[in-house]
Amino acid sequence: MLPLAVAGCDQLGIESASAVAAKKDADGRAIGAACRHAGRAIEDCFGMNKKADKAAVFAGWKEMNDYMRENNLEVVPPQGATAVAKDAAPADAKDDEPAAEAGNKKHS
Repeated sequence: MLPLAVAGCDQLGIESASAVAAKKDADGRAIGAACRHAGRAIEDCFGMNKKADKAAVFAGWKEMNDYMRENNLEVVPPQGATAVAKDAAPADAKDDEPAAEAGNKKHS
């Protein structure tokens, strides 16, 4: 009776523990590969994806690193809202500092 109940879970859409683990591993590897392809350090990748399995992320990062070396592929810098927001924040901070210093020098 138990095998029938377990077989029925797949038909109901309930994933088995092994299917969940395989999906989590595949997601982690994909994250790691994408980070490496974008030129991100593994530490940055871990920080940006705290919920991902670190071993899977590292495995994906390493696989992509090896693939890129073997095929002489260059890093593809990330583009989009995340990259724009990240790049804009330091630029704004840098622009404010010289203006503040210049303002202080004028009043001296």
